[in-house]
Amino acid sequence: MAGTEVAGGIIVAGGAARRLSGVDKSVLVVGGKSLLARAIEALGEVSPIVVVGPERAGFPGVVWTREAEPGSGPVAALAAGLDALETGAEGLVVVLAADLAGVRRSTVDKVVAAVGRADGAVLVDDTGHRQWLIGAWRAGSLRRALPERVAGASLRRMLGGLEIVEVLAEQGESADIDTPEDLDRFTPVIP
Repeated sequence: MAGTEVAGGIIVAGGAARRLSGVDKSVLVVGGKSLLARAIEALGEVSPIVVVGPERAGFPGVVWTREAEPGSGPVAALAAGLDALETGAEGLVVVLAADLAGVRRSTVDKVVAAVGRADGAVLVDDTGHRQWLIGAWRAGSLRRALPERVAGASLRRMLGGLEIVEVLAEQGESADIDTPEDLDRFTPVIP
């Protein structure tokens, strides 16, 4: 459906960061900006932006919310984010993780443009893996796909049954920070 409006953005920012000793990944600085600031910047003019996770200082203008059971996974975070958005079924929702070192405004623009008549579009990395937390989705499709119990549910299982357009990532565009080695590798090269 050409002309479908972007009705909001959801940034999933409540992970436990076990491989980073529990460090709040969203406030890690890469290329002079926190990872959360990079995700917000990538959303550009998208409004409202809902951040699902503990509230952090220095991010005015975003809507903060939490999962019913904090730390219960990305499906629960997505459900909480959708609850905080007021959008019709056809409005698009951009969904990003808060630990993305390579996401840019052009990333968001191309996944939004790719949705067409599908339920959503996701970035696919150079190994062919769908990056479930870098995508644009019809709000109604997301709501219908939510399982009855969202805590601990699989995001891949939830979204995998939808009609999805795959968008090939450019070099480094799907990079995220999961380990200290990731942070060391991406910090000097991300502008």
